[in-house]
Amino acid sequence: MTDDKKTESRNTSALRTFLDNRFLLMSPTAQHLFDEYAKASPIMDFHCHIPPADIALDRRFANITELWLGGDHYKWRAMRGNGVEEKFITGDAPDREKFCKWAETMPKLIGNPLYHWTHLELQRYFGIYTVLDADSANEIWDACNARLAAPNFSARGLILQSNVKVICTTDDPTDSLEHHLELAKDASFPVRVLPTFRPDKALYLERPGFTDWVAKLGTAAGCPVRTLADLTMALSLRMDFFHAAGCRLSDHSLEPVVFEAGTETDADNALRKMLSGNRPDAQEIRRYRTWLLIWLGRQYARLGWAMQLHLLAQRNNNNVMYGLLGPDTGFDTMADDGVAGPLAQVMDAMSSTGELPKMILYSLNGKDLDALAALAGCFQGGGIPGKIQLGAPWWFNDQRDGMERHLRTLGNMGVLGCFVGMLTDSRSLVSYPRHEYFRRILCNLIGGWVEAGELPDDPDMLGNIVKDICHRNAEQYFSF
Repeated sequence: MTDDKKTESRNTSALRTFLDNRFLLMSPTAQHLFDEYAKASPIMDFHCHIPPADIALDRRFANITELWLGGDHYKWRAMRGNGVEEKFITGDAPDREKFCKWAETMPKLIGNPLYHWTHLELQRYFGIYTVLDADSANEIWDACNARLAAPNFSARGLILQSNVKVICTTDDPTDSLEHHLELAKDASFPVRVLPTFRPDKALYLERPGFTDWVAKLGTAAGCPVRTLADLTMALSLRMDFFHAAGCRLSDHSLEPVVFEAGTETDADNALRKMLSGNRPDAQEIRRYRTWLLIWLGRQYARLGWAMQLHLLAQRNNNNVMYGLLGPDTGFDTMADDGVAGPLAQVMDAMSSTGELPKMILYSLNGKDLDALAALAGCFQGGGIPGKIQLGAPWWFNDQRDGMERHLRTLGNMGVLGCFVGMLTDSRSLVSYPRHEYFRRILCNLIGGWVEAGELPDDPDMLGNIVKDICHRNAEQYFSF
């Protein structure tokens, strides 16, 4: 038999269509849970990096490269891995050529979630079911750009198409929040766009620019910062301002988690030393950071906020490229520091005074999921379902295996039905199909348990849990 005849004789009746409505759903139960409970659930995007100005000004995009590739370091890493020259990634090559280089990369990305996300985005927003590759690039470029000219393809239009109800941006304490305040007054846009308090620059006093940032904080708060008492007063005033603007979350990137017991006086001395131009030593820095992190957690408890902790990121590994392009350009990785010990001490210090806030623990290194899930169980309570959350798969874990691993870990060691669900952690206005991707994986996992006889065949009970994880738990947890 010739190769052609072998190919012709292959039974294709069992093959499923690429990205059809059964995508990632391997059983009738999974399909039912997704279609009837998950698919239409609204999105609570409680952690993202969309610039609020883009929403307030209803930004429009000149072409698909500007919308799709601008600022997306996931795609940039993939293109570098395919040998694409930097001028076609972050350089000055024409946007069409950049798009074509991305299209050339696509066939090599089988097994990478970017392959699925890219084609989901083409289908959901642009109605394009053609596979993206070098041959289809120009046709898809033209089709996408034609759609981007339509009225509902502005920033707000894309958000509304995605069934998003709440967006929480990521904001420095010195931010004026002018765009959030403007959006809150705009009755024509029904999506709530809320700030998130991100005071990392206050914690890392040893980093370049700290003194300038402290001066900026003092100006924003209306009180000069010269001492620790001044700093905490300024931060308190900014927290109250953020709260009035709808903020219900804080966020911290801890690199790494440290615990070094010290007094308020120790922290004050370290701050004074830094502001006077003398760098504190390593122990003084750790004491300052520990004291201030615990103080911040206690303030969040007072306000009823959730405290997000992003753990185990190791940033800016390639110094040459960092010097050329700066941070957040695709040169970060996961760390493997010990995290459970110091984090437990930080949480215990807050808990010991009855001031442990709601907390979400995100791990960039999948090996630490079990440890964080077990640690979360040590601090639950207070009548708050899932008070301490094992946060959604983050960054390098944001793929099928990572999502399944996270859900199984939470099911094994926690209360899966109290999980607050998925987020985008993205700068892109068309990344919302990641929620669909997650929901399909969730429904497939639960459906598989039913089909195996590990859960009762009770669609209403399981469907309500799916809805809870998709959006209702987040609404309740964050008081949206």
